[in-house]
Amino acid sequence: MTSNDLYLPQGSTAGDQYALDVGPERAALTHSSLRVVELSPGATHMFTSGDSEWIVLPLSGACTVRVEDEEFQIRGRESVFASASDFVYAPRDARVQIASGAGGRFALAGAKCERRLPARYGPAPEVPVEHRGSGTSARLVRNFASADAFDCDKLIAVEVITPGGNWSSYPPHKHDEHRPGEESELEEIYYFEIDGPHGLGYQRVFPSRAGGADVLAEVRSGDVVLVPDGWHGPAIAQPGHDMYYLNVMAGPGAKREWRICFHPDHVESTGGYR
Repeated sequence: MTSNDLYLPQGSTAGDQYALDVGPERAALTHSSLRVVELSPGATHMFTSGDSEWIVLPLSGACTVRVEDEEFQIRGRESVFASASDFVYAPRDARVQIASGAGGRFALAGAKCERRLPARYGPAPEVPVEHRGSGTSARLVRNFASADAFDCDKLIAVEVITPGGNWSSYPPHKHDEHRPGEESELEEIYYFEIDGPHGLGYQRVFPSRAGGADVLAEVRSGDVVLVPDGWHGPAIAQPGHDMYYLNVMAGPGAKREWRICFHPDHVESTGGYR
């Protein structure tokens, strides 16, 4: 697939309810979804989770999340660059309501799933935060819903902060084949925000097979790149402008795991990943 299918500029998927809405109804995706809902002060948003599990993650602002008869308070954050955030997990086949007294922007990261797990609150202090890479490949990773940090049926989601001028999602890597113990089959969504006015970044995806995904996109806040397959990386931040991305992943495997394969031409650069 080409950039026209896989690079989605800000606003290109907006609808009546969501500022961003991508999911399996698009040809490039089968398992994963990402929505962004923007609430004015005092507003609410309701949705039914259907055949997917969801995580409600504040991009900015605080909210109350009601899942069926359970209510959770999310303190949120000022922006994605400020800190990790608390969040709420909503299972499949549930009614969900998000309400925000002061307003805000909230990401809904989803994946088609089979098991119906309990609704749960994820505290911000329990989000594993790690520094990966070094020098111009250094970045900060918040593993709030990584496979080994928070229990989901299929969904894997993490946040990455790349300092201005640095590379992340490097070395190029892939996870588009089921090879037990070596690689897991996961499609992926990249959602970007850039710190400061006029900031930008670049995202590269290139084929791992004939006719596979092929993207070189200049990205700005609110843009999305879809990775149904292929080698992906680097993600490059403009000097002077830190870059954030939210990764949402899911696949058909019976076991929820994130195993990756590095591109053989770049194996000498494996001083970190994502």
